[in-house]
Amino acid sequence: MSGLLRDSLLIVDDNEAALRVTSLLFREEGYNVVSCEDPQVAINNICTEEFDAVLSDIKMPDITGIQLLNKIHDIDPDMPVILMTGYAELDMAIAAVKKNAFDFVTKPYHPEELMSSVKRAIDFRKARQADKTHKAILESNVKVKTRQLNDAFITMQHMGTELFQRLIVVSEFRDNDTGSHIRRIGMYSSKLAEAMNKPQNFINNLSFASTMHDIGKIAIPDNILLKPGSLTRDEFDIMTKHTVQGARMLADSCYPAVQMAASIALNHHERWDGTGYPNGLKGNAIPLEGRIVMLADVYDALRSQRPYKPSIDHATACNIIIDGDGRTSPSHFDPDVLRTFTDVAHLFEEISYEVVEKTSMRFTMQQAFLAN
Repeated sequence: MSGLLRDSLLIVDDNEAALRVTSLLFREEGYNVVSCEDPQVAINNICTEEFDAVLSDIKMPDITGIQLLNKIHDIDPDMPVILMTGYAELDMAIAAVKKNAFDFVTKPYHPEELMSSVKRAIDFRKARQADKTHKAILESNVKVKTRQLNDAFITMQHMGTELFQRLIVVSEFRDNDTGSHIRRIGMYSSKLAEAMNKPQNFINNLSFASTMHDIGKIAIPDNILLKPGSLTRDEFDIMTKHTVQGARMLADSCYPAVQMAASIALNHHERWDGTGYPNGLKGNAIPLEGRIVMLADVYDALRSQRPYKPSIDHATACNIIIDGDGRTSPSHFDPDVLRTFTDVAHLFEEISYEVVEKTSMRFTMQQAFLAN
């Protein structure tokens, strides 16, 4: 940053080592950082000093991060507060959002992602302050106010989309090591739709909606969702309910993208030959978006390592999808979607590398950074 005025950030963490590393990260980027291990000291600082944003750990003795959030908003309702935790639990994320946390970040964090979150928080703070100023001079500056309100509306739309996606990522942490699975499904699905020459609006909605295909797994008990071995018949029957639960969670939206997401959540395990679930739909009775995501999901499942199976390479995964292996059959897939997959399979391999390998590299670098 340059200039006399620097963005001011209050960082709160009872872990001295983590506090030191995070504070150093932002100081090196030019932020004016005030750090403290004691949440009560942080409250005193809020009362006596000006800050643009607060970054706080959730798991702290005496005063938790969410309790600190409440106290800060009692003092300054507009202060953006970002909460961090090493425990990727959905109920914590929901509690934080309900308490008007600006963002929710899991540890170990990627420095660039944490930086981006703080920058958005500070930008949001400044936008809110600017909005108040413009409202005060409404009669003399109507054009400026209108433009600012339009900008703020767009910002809020983007923020809402991002927050929705972050909650999806949090849900994925229950049965995936990272949130990269949902990014891959979105990219695989959109590539298939593009190659099938579908309308751009369909492609855009599919790219977003497909990331919510497994949102219903939030409702599946951990002893089934996280079971390392094969499921019993009864356990599998419960697992299949994630399709219906996901559709219910997303039902009755007025937004086309969310309507498509509900359709995908319900139908992404249906098979072209009628052997899928939950409704045993066959052929064109399965919505196209469900047929596309179904193939993308099968490919990703084959490529991914799970407690009960190793990952397999791209060529082997393609052979299984195209030729079958006894468990997976070409008859499961829409023939048009399958033909398209054979044409763009090389793009799937590129996406897998971009998302999986580079995410793994960033995670390894982050671990090394924190170790030092």
